[in-house]
Amino acid sequence: MNINSTLVKQLRTDKSWSQEELATASGLNLRTVQRIETEATASLQSKKALAAVFEIAVKDLEHLELPTMQTHEYKTINIELKQGFLAGIKPARLPDLSKILNKEGQEGWRLVQILSHDLMMSNTTEKLVAIFERPIRS
Repeated sequence: MNINSTLVKQLRTDKSWSQEELATASGLNLRTVQRIETEATASLQSKKALAAVFEIAVKDLEHLELPTMQTHEYKTINIELKQGFLAGIKPARLPDLSKILNKEGQEGWRLVQILSHDLMMSNTTEKLVAIFERPIRS
């Protein structure tokens, strides 16, 4: 069971106790106190003994895990639009987006956004750009 070893060390030094003095005051073995401070693990009984000595609640000795930042990798896919029978007269038709998106989804990619690549250059769109992300596995 995890324990906040930084808090244990701080409370011990606030009392100006050595590890041996903490072991004596809490009724724990010296080796147990050393393990708690270095490995941040303790049994429930050890937590209770330390909480009693420091006059705090057992839950105050819980190890708080900070959320880790998730990193992602990104990729883009150009999706060409199909032109109508006479280019420029009929509007471009969309390809089967569900097929494209499902294929990427099966590989763990999540669609972030679809952008029109040529929209800023002219009134027509010849292709779309799909942006995907997926978490980087450590």
